[in-house]
Amino acid sequence: MARDKLNNEINAGSMADIAFLLLIFFLVTTTIDVDKGVLVKLPPWSEDEPETLTLNKRNVFSVLVNADNALLVRGEPTDVGDLRERAKDFIRNPQNKSDLAERPDKAIISLRNDRGTKYSTYLEVYNELKAAYRELREDESQKKYNKSYEFLPRDRKKEINAIIPLVLSEAEPTNFGEE
Repeated sequence: MARDKLNNEINAGSMADIAFLLLIFFLVTTTIDVDKGVLVKLPPWSEDEPETLTLNKRNVFSVLVNADNALLVRGEPTDVGDLRERAKDFIRNPQNKSDLAERPDKAIISLRNDRGTKYSTYLEVYNELKAAYRELREDESQKKYNKSYEFLPRDRKKEINAIIPLVLSEAEPTNFGEE
């Protein structure tokens, strides 16, 4: 008997069900990274009035970022690319200049931005200031222990952090275009 017709079809009735189950499986098991923002340790909440501190203007490195994303550092217009070196010179004060911080443990960096400042500019400025502290701590670690700060034991890191404490004060942002 001769075959008149060959049947070369594949039954695909359950393929849609399998594809749907795979889709659900991947949706359930996939994690999506979420931006966490800038991690900053905040002081504990208190109902009491904060005590008023009198700061020596010499020890304050003020950084203002306006709504046009321009920087004003200690009253002078500055480029973000110069911020790290200026902050390091201020904190370290190698020539004991009278207009820079007395000592690294007395230095305070004050950051204030405008509500109209772009978030990318804020992050760039914030990262440059943190990088200045990282580099100073790395230099101190190399000088004192001849070892990278990253590989120091916890007690030695605390010692370096006491010599060069990260004091970065963020003021409440100003309203759009106020400064």
